[in-house]
Amino acid sequence: MKYLLALDQGTTSSRAIVYDDRCRPLAAAQKEFAQSFPKPGWVEHDAIEIWRSVQETARDAIAKAGIEASDIAALGITNQRETVLVWDRKTGEPLAPAIVWQDRRTSEYLSALREAGKESLIQQHAGLLLDPYFSASKLHWLLRDIPSARKRAEAGELAAGTIDSWLIYKLTGGKSHVTDVTNACRTMLMNINRAEWDPELMALFDIPRAVLPDIVSNSADFGTTDPEIFGAPIPIRGAMGDQQSALFGQLCASPGLVKCTYGTGCFMLAFTGQDPIASKNRLLTTVAWKIGDQPLQYALEGSVFVGGAAIQWLRDGLGIIRTAPEVNELAAKVTDSGGVYLVPAFAGLGAPYWDSDARGALLGITRGTTAAHLARATLEGIAWQVTELLAAMQKDAGRAITTLRVDGGASASDLLMQIQSDFLGIKVERPKNVETTALGAAMMAGLGAGIWKSVDELTEIREVERIFRPSTTAKDRRDHLKIWRKAVKRSRNWATA
Repeated sequence: MKYLLALDQGTTSSRAIVYDDRCRPLAAAQKEFAQSFPKPGWVEHDAIEIWRSVQETARDAIAKAGIEASDIAALGITNQRETVLVWDRKTGEPLAPAIVWQDRRTSEYLSALREAGKESLIQQHAGLLLDPYFSASKLHWLLRDIPSARKRAEAGELAAGTIDSWLIYKLTGGKSHVTDVTNACRTMLMNINRAEWDPELMALFDIPRAVLPDIVSNSADFGTTDPEIFGAPIPIRGAMGDQQSALFGQLCASPGLVKCTYGTGCFMLAFTGQDPIASKNRLLTTVAWKIGDQPLQYALEGSVFVGGAAIQWLRDGLGIIRTAPEVNELAAKVTDSGGVYLVPAFAGLGAPYWDSDARGALLGITRGTTAAHLARATLEGIAWQVTELLAAMQKDAGRAITTLRVDGGASASDLLMQIQSDFLGIKVERPKNVETTALGAAMMAGLGAGIWKSVDELTEIREVERIFRPSTTAKDRRDHLKIWRKAVKRSRNWATA
């Protein structure tokens, strides 16, 4: 038996899953870590705490599986994308907290670049739009804010990278400073056509090449873990940004297949093959994956900044539920939201609006509004955002999408998935294993280790658990979508009003 270890480093927790060579999960461990919000719009993580959580969950999962590290054929990493940090190459110590993908502190800086006419350059070279979401402006801020950081970076004393780079550096005892192509393409510094760091983009953001990791394929030799970490060396053979990993875990490997992951945010990707489609509807052109020496594969992506995080807000911010799953029971007490609409723009609006100055809005409240209405409006707010993503995606792809493959923690909610199918008017297909982000990393590591020779060998692994079908009329969908867009309009440009 050959085992695979997937490390899934997310925005609010780290988890590790051990799989067998049929990609069946044998054991898992998960650990939450602290979120820091030092100023309005700022979101930070302690990279050392992330590193500790990854080690702990990996050791726990290996122990629960009843195996040794020496039994593991390969390790795969998947991670929150765009989050970036800077560390000392010699000591391995971060120079500042990691700036998280949700952070909005660079909004004004990017607004100035947009006014200077730089967005077309970004879209042509990187496939992205000027938004604080991506890593380049965060890294620019870190190198400017940390004393002597840019000078030290130019001298090769510092390393910078997204979370995949950080974990690989730590896992290999500082021997590997690399990033995979799916994470690199989200930095706003990589040329999406050549899969190389782009000189014009590095110059625009004043990022020295010496601080950046080397870019490699998703299934590659990333190095070997330091034997002291897990008791034996483990080959690192796969790494992917979380959303591309979920796309791969859903086996959306033919043009027209679409998945949406319901996590802290919601992320929809449509596989487009070797064709990097330039979006006309404010979606992103992104790398889907690159396997070994094979050609780059691409996808269209739409991102919702606040998905499951809205449910966490009900729990942690308002205290109207004690656990996240309770939102379903509470929302099911009413048949509709009673005219209440929640636009969860707590960190601005992502695609297709890209409004970093939008803020959350709760509209339609009356004396009859209850906690149940608010809970249902929260689920509907998540589903409406995803509905707008799919509409934009269909326009860009030039084809009707008849099925949405879903995954992620919030996809376990039958109520949310039924609401989603009703709003979209198409089938929503939930796999038996909704943890497809970790699964994709395990699959990619397995390809890198030679357990499978091609993606075709993986197709029989995927199993569908349930299909949700729409139960509303097209007129109902249009009428409610009109009100939703009215609510979105009220939430926009709030921070600058």
